[in-house]
Amino acid sequence: MTKIVFMGTPDFSVPVLRKIIDDGYEVIGVVTQPDRPVGRKKILTPPPVKVEALKHGIPVYQPEKIRQKDEMEKILALKPDLIVTAAFGQILPNEILEAPTYGCINVHASLLPELRGGAPIHYALIQGKKKTGITIMYMVEKLDAGDILTQAEVEITEEDNVGTLHSKLSEAGSVLLSETLPKLLEGKLTSIPQNNDEASFAYNIKRDQERIDWSKTGEEVYNHIRGLNPWPVAFTTLEGQTLKVWQSVKVTGVKNELPGTIIKNESDGITVSTGNETAIKIKELQPAGKTKMTSEEFYRGAGSKIVVGSRLGEPNDQ
Repeated sequence: MTKIVFMGTPDFSVPVLRKIIDDGYEVIGVVTQPDRPVGRKKILTPPPVKVEALKHGIPVYQPEKIRQKDEMEKILALKPDLIVTAAFGQILPNEILEAPTYGCINVHASLLPELRGGAPIHYALIQGKKKTGITIMYMVEKLDAGDILTQAEVEITEEDNVGTLHSKLSEAGSVLLSETLPKLLEGKLTSIPQNNDEASFAYNIKRDQERIDWSKTGEEVYNHIRGLNPWPVAFTTLEGQTLKVWQSVKVTGVKNELPGTIIKNESDGITVSTGNETAIKIKELQPAGKTKMTSEEFYRGAGSKIVVGSRLGEPNDQ
């Protein structure tokens, strides 16, 4: 029986690991990131993949840096026939990449060479793409640059956000891997090199990328908001205080005002002007120091006092 070491960390990886187990492969070890403090109380929390692995009695390894010699030796000592990764979060050294008989393969949430990196789901939405997908490829000691084995497209709807698209891609990844593994192990697949000239990148989202730029078109602002929902969440400022914007809808045919200007303030949402005639109506938000709430809940409190004509965002947002 083929011995597999699985490497992954977040929720995205769990259905992929579960499918490998359900398909009857022998998972001899799971490698994931160390437990991290989570939430305001900084409670030490295991990665989702660790929780899933322990349910099945699979040994778990949590190297801070897999490149350290002692950590590498632990993995190599398992003598896997194949290593499968899915959102592991570290680039593997050549010593590990070259060890398994069938190599190391990765389940990546984009149609490579598009959107290499750690946030392909976010960028697919932010960039307004109509489709994305899953790529299974050989791993190399370079970010998502290995030869492609198989791919599957996934449609992006207008209503998708990071959460919904994440679920679609996670499921698609588990299905595609299930279809790919038998062919790979039987030597029936021919890998295809990526065209590096067509590569684009989706590096992890930084804080300054979360700020809404109201001078962009309404379509771009809408994609930005859904491309950060439910994590890490887009934000703007209201009277100098941070205001997270979780969900919005587009309102077309609106007379141009200065970007960020509040055009309407009603119980069903705050309508804000953008860089074109498509405004944004904020439907779900989170004022500083408060929990997430609907526009109706906000309006029943402090929201009703917001003055039409005032502007959201710092001057450098405009």
